Amino acid sequence: LLLRMAGTGAGYDLSVTTFSPDGRVFQVEYAQKAVENSGTSVAICCKDGVIFATEKFLLSKMLVPGTNKRIFPVHKHAGMSMAGLVADSRQIVARARSEAGNYKNAYNEEIPPEILAERLGMFIHAYTLYWSIRPFGCSVLLGCVDKDTKVPSLFCIDPAGLVYKYSGTAIGKGKQAAKTEIEKLMAHQTMTCQEALVHVAKILHKVHDEKDKDFELEASWICPLSDYMHKPVPSELLQEAETEAKRMIDAEEQDDESHGIEGMEPQGGAAAA
Repeated sequence: LLLRMAGTGAGYDLSVTTFSPDGRVFQVEYAQKAVENSGTSVAICCKDGVIFATEKFLLSKMLVPGTNKRIFPVHKHAGMSMAGLVADSRQIVARARSEAGNYKNAYNEEIPPEILAERLGMFIHAYTLYWSIRPFGCSVLLGCVDKDTKVPSLFCIDPAGLVYKYSGTAIGKGKQAAKTEIEKLMAHQTMTCQEALVHVAKILHKVHDEKDKDFELEASWICPLSDYMHKPVPSELLQEAETEAKRMIDAEEQDDESHGIEGMEPQGGAAAA
């Protein structure tokens, strides 16, 4: 038994209720690892709403387009995208819808985004406290637009139950590269959701690992084009954005190659001289 425990984090990862001597909860870290092995999901707060996009791996050529969704509506003016275990995330979506419905019944108005995010954070955190249950193996991005003020909000909730508010972020396998691209994008301009569509498509195609399976781009938004309700991006617009995104990536790669060749020429000339 001692040998077996030594091979699995010295037994400190056998239960979510056990701290390691250096203060870590391994089961929560393993849940975060499940998120990092998943397709990338991004969300951005634009000046007129929120846009979501996710990289959905095609596990079979026979899958019907649009199946195995990773972006879900919560209420009319809120949506959620995820990375990690899809089945786990659907439980969080169900909880979010329940919280939104209960608040609407009690107060006859939509639940404020901050309250919804904090309640979901507490729900997820509760699953890190008891030995008889396991943490959720997913992170979620919750986006809302206030139906009166039209102010967008974006939150990320991780498997530990931590809630962060962002203007733009990414989760999943390519999150670091995607976050860098989002920072560059948002540093220079404020965009509408329609303008941001081609950029989020470009980001997901850029961070996609060629060793992985092909993917289907899934996107939704809450903006004037959807009457400030959470709706999928129309397929024609999404296809146009993907085509333009691929063209932009190809153009960037050609520029990099041409600059690389130009940079080598002086060295060759110096060597010849």
